[in-house]
Amino acid sequence: MTPALNALFSLPQAHDNGDLQSIVSICSAHPVVIRTALQQAAIHGQIACIEATCNQVNQDGGYTGMTPADFRTFVLTIAKKVAFPPENILFGGDHLGPNPWRKLPAAQAMAKAIDMNRAYAAAGFSKIHLDASMSCADDPAALPPDIMAERAALLAQAAEQGAGQAGHPAPAYIIGTEVPVPGGAAEFLDGLIVTSAGDAAETLAMHARSFAALGLDAAFDRVVGLVVQPGVEFGQHNVIAYDPAAAASLIAARPALGLIYEAHSTDYQTPQALGALVQGGFAILKVGPGLTFALREALYGLDQIAGEMGIGYRANTLPNVMERVMLAQPDNWAPYCHGDEKEQHCQRHFGLSDRIRYYWTTPKATKAVAELMRTLQGRMISQSLLASFLPGLSGPMTAETALSAIISKALSGYFATSAAIDRGSSIAD
Repeated sequence: MTPALNALFSLPQAHDNGDLQSIVSICSAHPVVIRTALQQAAIHGQIACIEATCNQVNQDGGYTGMTPADFRTFVLTIAKKVAFPPENILFGGDHLGPNPWRKLPAAQAMAKAIDMNRAYAAAGFSKIHLDASMSCADDPAALPPDIMAERAALLAQAAEQGAGQAGHPAPAYIIGTEVPVPGGAAEFLDGLIVTSAGDAAETLAMHARSFAALGLDAAFDRVVGLVVQPGVEFGQHNVIAYDPAAAASLIAARPALGLIYEAHSTDYQTPQALGALVQGGFAILKVGPGLTFALREALYGLDQIAGEMGIGYRANTLPNVMERVMLAQPDNWAPYCHGDEKEQHCQRHFGLSDRIRYYWTTPKATKAVAELMRTLQGRMISQSLLASFLPGLSGPMTAETALSAIISKALSGYFATSAAIDRGSSIAD
């Protein structure tokens, strides 16, 4: 077992013993985000959990064009460049279920999802989130929980086969689905219903029965975490802040479950909220769009800086390219951006759900970013320009350093959380 997988399996007992460890789960396929996350994990002496969603990466390529094996190679290549030990990387698959094929009849969609789980495990992904909560074309609108559990067990069976056939360690599983489907919320959020302790216990019990029905008792013993709704989420326009009091009964129920909780959509939460989540047993903190949101902030700021430096670059070149790319391929933003033309424009570029993240790997976007960074290469950006367009950074510094610093700032609360708890100090210290 690798150090990374061992760190995951040790979480429930550690929390039961009062050792409030946590794992930061980076759910992104952007190379700069992944590189920065690996560097931050090394600085803080932690493992790096890098996850891909069913929509990003699957056996058909997903929106990144990568299979699970491709994605693992992609991450390991970045790790080699920054000298991060591969055994300290925990590869995770998020929402691994029929979501990419939900418009198909359930039998066909589940067959694709089964193949996907087998492919993830065969590629060496050892943290598998089983999510069969979404209704398929011939399902009722609200899928019964027992059907979700039965389908999750079928997905686990495929992952067991994939890991075994490829000679990888048996994977750890995350179950539970009380979060929005991959991609985030599309609406303004004015409140959330926290998962009840009873629902958490029933979810665990239903999965135990479904796993047992397929002879997967050993696999169920490796269910280490439960996805629940602690009362944190973000939409296009706003963030719901964590309130520990609202989750009190759920927190109290955790030790009896024998698991830790996994908190999704923790993007944009304060360091204090992240610390409180870990103290409540939410030992896996997932973050994704918030990091590419920071990436977009940095790139757009650098675009403005380059335009002011008198070096033959016109400000707004990159945003204009991104606008044309998004308008030409509306599928990844149109369901999430509402209102008149101006409102949709703002949401495409600046919405908290960060729909623009789907477009950075397109050829035109890649070319535009490369042009911007090439224009700024080797040039020192003054403190005054940074203060005007990328406030919070201390200069002078290069564009590469500024880009990494902005993403590091977005990550800092996550990696500092467990260290502060271990010291017994306040996250705000």
